[in-house]
Amino acid sequence: MTDRKTTHFGYQEVPVEEKAGRVAEVFHSVAARYDVMNDLMSGGIHRLWKRFTIELSGARPGQTILDIAGGTGDLTARFSRIVGPEGQVVLADINESMLRVGRDRLLDRGIAGNVVPVQADAQYLPFPDNTFDCITIAFGLRNVTDKDLALRAMLRVLKPGGRLLVLEFSKPQSKLLEKIYDQYSFRLLPLMGKLVADDADSYRYLAESIRMHPDQETLKQMMVDAGFVDCEFHNMTGGVVALHKGLKP
Repeated sequence: MTDRKTTHFGYQEVPVEEKAGRVAEVFHSVAARYDVMNDLMSGGIHRLWKRFTIELSGARPGQTILDIAGGTGDLTARFSRIVGPEGQVVLADINESMLRVGRDRLLDRGIAGNVVPVQADAQYLPFPDNTFDCITIAFGLRNVTDKDLALRAMLRVLKPGGRLLVLEFSKPQSKLLEKIYDQYSFRLLPLMGKLVADDADSYRYLAESIRMHPDQETLKQMMVDAGFVDCEFHNMTGGVVALHKGLKP
């Protein structure tokens, strides 16, 4: 008999305290080729998903924005241009390799000054209460060990009236699309990972982590339970991806 708490790492059950380290290994492995793989995996459509996220953010000049699991800096770069020199964007990621790639890419594009990179765990955000006008987390929540804890942390650091946007893979809305998506995820995706990044296992984990993530309605209710109001979601690409939005009262 044991009292050890477990959680899922893809389809595996692992001790809670081990998940963060295992996820870190995955992203250390894929960081250098992450952008290339994103384009290959989505056919470039991930750029449209992120553009819609920016549009729904309502970001304005002078605001302070937190981009959690900001990875290689796609959203941060766009927010940086919107908030301007009077605003600030915090690029946060728990993974040092991903954060370093994102910071370097932004510097190569001449984006600095109003961007601050911070290595941070979404469950324990190291920021004061009521700091940010908007928080985004794109394709990162499914890798968090305790999603409820992370959502409450995001609520805490948002200003009243601030909004959270969660962009994440979700549940396809048709059975046919779901079958096609399964074949793609578990056959083609690991193969692409092997050919492009020499890492089939990490991309197999990414496919499994998508299946273990809460569906659209479940995630919406989790946001409500965490204290967000006016929660809603928008399905994209037939529900393969969903963008959830919630406001801090």
